[in-house]
Amino acid sequence: MKMDSQPLDGGITLIRLDGRLDIEGAETLDQPLTYATSTHPAKIAIDLSEVSFLASIGIRTLLSAARGQASRGGKLVMFGAQPMIRRVLQTAGVDQLLTLCDDLDAARRALAD
Repeated sequence: MKMDSQPLDGGITLIRLDGRLDIEGAETLDQPLTYATSTHPAKIAIDLSEVSFLASIGIRTLLSAARGQASRGGKLVMFGAQPMIRRVLQTAGVDQLLTLCDDLDAARRALAD
């Protein structure tokens, strides 16, 4: 699992994930994602378009990051999930807890609210 981040206008941080978010991917991602999402309140958009597999441990990692942001007054949204990944998130009920957007523009609008 690879992760990179970049600042966008409007105070948004874009985090791109690439690879399998299984047990190995979650272990690789856990520390850098926790650091990126828990150091200060922020508007964070996570790009899931290159995530090819999502296991329950990966869902936990994403929810933990979102909870960390919410506890600091920030907000985290996800966008661009491939159909299979989106189904996994919906089946697990993650779409009831976090905002899932189709693309970056929709994620920007969700973060502006």
